Amino acid sequence: MTHAPSPTPASIPTSTPAPTPPSTPLPHHLPLTEAARLIEDRALSPVELTTSVLDRIAAVEEKAGAYVTVTAEAALDSAAEAEREIAAGRHRGPLHGIPVALKDLIDVAGVPTTASSRVRDGHTPDADAAVTERLRAAGAVLTGKTHTHEFAYGLTTPQTRNAWSPGHVAGGSSGGSAAAVAAGTATFALGTDTGGSIRVPAALNHVVGLKPTYGLVSRHGVTSLSWSLDHVGPITRTAGDAALVLQALAGHDPRDPASLDRPHEDYTRALGEPVTGLRIGVPVNYYFDRVQPQVAAAVRAAVDALTALGATAVPVHVPMTEYVHAVQWGHMVPEATAYHQDMLRAVPDLYSDDVRMLLEAGEFFPATDYIRAQRTRTLMHRSWLHLFDGIDALAAPTVPATAARTDQTTFTWPDGSTESVSDAYVRLSAPANLTGFPALSLPVGFDDQGLPIGMQLIGRPLAEATLLQLGHAYETAHRPVPQIAPA
Repeated sequence: MTHAPSPTPASIPTSTPAPTPPSTPLPHHLPLTEAARLIEDRALSPVELTTSVLDRIAAVEEKAGAYVTVTAEAALDSAAEAEREIAAGRHRGPLHGIPVALKDLIDVAGVPTTASSRVRDGHTPDADAAVTERLRAAGAVLTGKTHTHEFAYGLTTPQTRNAWSPGHVAGGSSGGSAAAVAAGTATFALGTDTGGSIRVPAALNHVVGLKPTYGLVSRHGVTSLSWSLDHVGPITRTAGDAALVLQALAGHDPRDPASLDRPHEDYTRALGEPVTGLRIGVPVNYYFDRVQPQVAAAVRAAVDALTALGATAVPVHVPMTEYVHAVQWGHMVPEATAYHQDMLRAVPDLYSDDVRMLLEAGEFFPATDYIRAQRTRTLMHRSWLHLFDGIDALAAPTVPATAARTDQTTFTWPDGSTESVSDAYVRLSAPANLTGFPALSLPVGFDDQGLPIGMQLIGRPLAEATLLQLGHAYETAHRPVPQIAPA
């Protein structure tokens, strides 16, 4: 086990145009779906793929800063075992022999879970998280643990650089996981999403991020930020990849009180099916307000592309958006402080300043405000269910702006107003956390600085298969080759 070095961004260019993918991709360039097919056909070995990913980590990690810990030796051992099993005819499925990185909130027995915080120095769990158990059962190969904004309480992950432009933020709090997938230092990764923390970095790094329906994937063994908002989900290069990972992760777990007890579903079933007749809601309020023009244009063009494939665009008014900010923070702040209360009082100086400030603010949050936030959230959930009576998915920007510079604190919008980077990034993603509805972020282009743009598709509860169908249809027609960020 080795500890990844800190990034050294000095003298790195602040923007990079999207490169042309190589004609013969190296193994670490392959999306999960393609790598899995080659492994099953014995045209690629798990050891070859894992070695390629580890070589890529060695080449770019010092600049990228995606990993907290790289488990190279254990990864090669797991890959060799997968190779032996497959050769003996014991192929476990599409994740067998595939390298995965886990956000450093997710427990792995014998590997530190630091939450990218000094508070957790030396904390090594003796048991796997539920999602780790499921990935092991599927035969995935763990390459290491990736950085998060400390305890997932932020939207930038300052330790990690954007995979496409190291002078810009990777997004958070699953910034390490998204940057690793984008840079080819993991074939797929897991993140967590409390206010957008899978989707925001996915959008900023030109990869796919899926926040499942609340309770669909167990959070047992995952460090919490806000119990009622936390989700675990995949970060991948394609929608088809995300379907394969969700297939392995979803399922009831009695150790998670919020876990849904329902029959297992095939999330790959609709991939490749026509999208004719599917109704895509295009918001006339909120989601395109205070959005960079290039972001709005790219998302609208992606919706047009889906309608050209047979879907129908339906203008919709999204209800209760004026309450999103207050209700999101009204849940997250007191719940986070409740989780950290003992540690905050014991070792306050070990927290970073921004996280400590938020946690201390939660000590003064009135219980009456928390209850009002819960009641408003219930009304919001009901109104959103009614909204989805008329549509199959809602299409909108994942975030209103592309990646901020690492020294940037605010965005200035066309109307002259300003907004903090964190508030801007959470504004469009938080509604899916408050409602618990599934949301899929897809890459839909780059701005004129070469920075990625993301579109999110939000569905009614348990509509993951429909979102993945739409995502797969879009990327098959308009993004046939997943791109790896330059070294």
